[in-house]
Amino acid sequence: MYNFEVMLEDAGKRIDNVSLKHLAGVKPELEISRTIVQGMIEKGEILLNGKMAKVGHKVNTGDKIEIDLEKLETESLAERDKKIPRAEKLPLNIIYEDKDILVINKPAGMVVHPACGNYSGTLVNALLNYKGFLTEFNEPRETKDEKHVLRPGIVHRLDKDTSGVMLVAKTGVALRKLSSQLKNRTITKKYIAVAKGIISLDEGIIDLPVNHDKKNRMKMVIDRYDGKEAVTHYKVISRNKEKNFTILEVVPKTGRTHQIRIHFSHIGHPILGDVLYNGPVVQGLSRQALHAKSISFIHPSKNKEVEFSVEIPSDIKQFFA
Repeated sequence: MYNFEVMLEDAGKRIDNVSLKHLAGVKPELEISRTIVQGMIEKGEILLNGKMAKVGHKVNTGDKIEIDLEKLETESLAERDKKIPRAEKLPLNIIYEDKDILVINKPAGMVVHPACGNYSGTLVNALLNYKGFLTEFNEPRETKDEKHVLRPGIVHRLDKDTSGVMLVAKTGVALRKLSSQLKNRTITKKYIAVAKGIISLDEGIIDLPVNHDKKNRMKMVIDRYDGKEAVTHYKVISRNKEKNFTILEVVPKTGRTHQIRIHFSHIGHPILGDVLYNGPVVQGLSRQALHAKSISFIHPSKNKEVEFSVEIPSDIKQFFA
């Protein structure tokens, strides 16, 4: 059983709300709903001070809440299976396609995968409407152990407001091979970032572990004790002392959520437009100045290294002038 103590800021709040808030911070990947939390409380899978409690019970500072994480994961995955993504007619900027892969230029503002609050309008919804994507890999499974769920071949993700190149697998074999490369860190992704201030070193490495912010599920934090390894390499492309920003080429060696954004914010050079991580608001820029410029990997069937790149969009290109 996983447990935590109620903090002063949550005293007087309902146990379901406090549990949901906390779980969203420590297990954001499960996309936990209020319905799941309330059901677990009613079944005694979430306990208050070792005892069952009513969903609406108000907690006090220092109360101990215990949660059956194994049951939580089972429940959340079962709920997710019910929410099969729908095919939607959305524009796709495909820059390369063969029998194994799609390479896409994702625009800023598009969410990659359906999740809480974004069950439509995503890249996955668009892919499911694209006839070249619906291969045998995505057809419903017929085994007893697998539900009839479409399985989009997302290899990696980009934040909603990060633009740029994305790799998508069209077959199960391609997905397994590319996912293995991603795990072994042999896929190289290069980003263009525009950071606040003048970075003095021409190149450097930021090696700081990151973790989910327990108080805000939308954010990541530097956590030297419980965080996961996160390493970011960068090179300075140019500096603008008059307007106080630095243009960078960034190569993350690990793929943590918001890694580039939290790393540069932590060293005092947040990405322009990234208000979540203290980046300054800039006229003509409505999102973080971060763009996935290129990706290189071993092609899953050709067994040779390939590289694909996309143009820098105009809202970031303006800083090169």
